[in-house]
Formats: sequence, C-alpha cells, structure tokens
Amino acid sequence: MKRLTYRRRHPYNTKSNRVKVVRTPGDRHIYHYVKKRVKGRRCGVTGVTLHGLPHLRTLESRRHPKRDKKVYRAYGGCLSANTVRDRIIRSFLKEEQTYIKKLITQEKKEEMKQIKEKKKVAKKQTKKTKKTNKKKAD
Repeated sequence: MKRLTYRRRHPYNTKSNRVKVVRTPGDRHIYHYVKKRVKGRRCGVTGVTLHGLPHLRTLESRRHPKRDKKVYRAYGGCLSANTVRDRIIRSFLKEEQTYIKKLITQEKKEEMKQIKEKKKVAKKQTKKTKKTNKKKAD
C-alpha cells in the first residue's frame, strides 16, 4: 500500500484528526475523515444513558427540532425514568410521613388534655372529701 497524505491542514494523528483508508472506484486509496463518536446524553443522578434520545454532536443537535431532543415526561431528557419514579415515590412517602407525624402530635395533645382534666377532677374531689371530713370531725 502506498503512503497517503492528509487532505486537510492538520498533520498530526490526534483524537480529532482520525481517518480511515477508502478505496475509490478508480483504484486509488484516499483518507476519509471520521467524526468522533458521541456518548449521548446521560442521567444527571445515576449516569445511565437516556433512552429515546439520539447521540448527537452539539452542532447536529442544534439543527434538530426540539421534539427530537427530549422525552415527554417530567424531567424528560435530563433524568432517567427510574430516577424520576424513585423521586416521585420518595416525595410521596415524605408527605405521608409528615401527615402521620402531625396525627401523632395531635393524639398526644389530646391525651395530655385528658390527663390534665382527670387531675383537675381528682383535685376537686380530694378537696371536697377533706372538707366533708373536717365537718364530720367537728
């Protein structure tokens, strides 16, 4: 195989200057420049590749319409479906927990009120019994 020269003005074999050898119909061998492979969008929390989104380079993604660059749900195109589900469940459980705490504190308050009332009634009864005992003693 013959030696080949780069077709552009960047003479070094770097990551951004990758090429592949292509045979033309006229039996010549030339270089074709290869674009970098794109990893694709990833979930911000778990780092998993997001489904339903094309792996586009920045300029290409600018040319695509908005509907191609996102998934139609909450946090679509930013977080994975599993992460969103976990967040929803966690928030629901938190709300439930705060509601239960509120109920428990209300029950405790009611119990304390009942105990105080019982103590008041008991005090009144002891005072009455003391008075009656004094009268009987006289």
